[in-house]
Amino acid sequence: MTTQNSAADVDRALKAKHRAMWAQGDYPSLAAEVIPHLGAVLVEACGVRPGQRVLDVAAGSGNAAVPAALAGADVVASDLTPELFEAGRRVAENQGVRIAWEEADAEALPFGDAEFDTVLSCVGVMFAPHHRRAADELVRVCRPGGTVGLLNWTPQGFIGRMFATMKPYAPPPPPGAQPPPLWGDEEHVRALLGDRVTDVRAERRTVRVDRFESPEAFRDYFKERYGPTITVYNNLAGEPARAAALDRDLAALAREADLGTGSDGTVMEWEYLLLTARRAG
Repeated sequence: MTTQNSAADVDRALKAKHRAMWAQGDYPSLAAEVIPHLGAVLVEACGVRPGQRVLDVAAGSGNAAVPAALAGADVVASDLTPELFEAGRRVAENQGVRIAWEEADAEALPFGDAEFDTVLSCVGVMFAPHHRRAADELVRVCRPGGTVGLLNWTPQGFIGRMFATMKPYAPPPPPGAQPPPLWGDEEHVRALLGDRVTDVRAERRTVRVDRFESPEAFRDYFKERYGPTITVYNNLAGEPARAAALDRDLAALAREADLGTGSDGTVMEWEYLLLTARRAG
């Protein structure tokens, strides 16, 4: 009993840290300004239709939930960090759609078995620390014949490389936690879902990001708004030399990724994995 209680306490503490991480900065504005169309890409790939019941897992401010609602679905947007919901509610209201917003841990969703026609996540569930638990929940709440749809950054793409760049400066991950970009590896996701799904379709795509005037502008924007980057810099408080080294490394990463098209500013292509599958049974 003591061991069980201790494990539960550890998990609660870990999830509290994750919630605090994403509540920092301003992820809703980042999602809206840098990757505004990714949610709609996922909704289209999942074939969301009017009348379907859709769950957006780790929805943030609703980048996928809002397009799903615009497609006519009955949508629930769930996230561990309800601080992100207010921005999502404003967007939904401006778009004239209704969405139910539910605080929820992706590894322990508070929904019934087979409750949804489509269960999707756009660069969200990848940040749940225990991948198997999260995958189990995605499948559990999807009805047989329903769709599971995922859009996640790849390990070898820009955001995957950004996490690799930050890793030497970050606090050590908790025991059992897995790197988020693994959700962008097709074989990893296929193994997580296993034979519980059929008709798996996976494709690597890129999204063009051209809003930053310079590599340094990209770095400073993420330092100000992106929870994981803010957390790494907080870990370097009192270590100005290491913080300066991370400054250089992040700017160098963006400079290397710049396509050099001759246009003003820095232009990058960020790779993601788009995967859809059908719940077996």
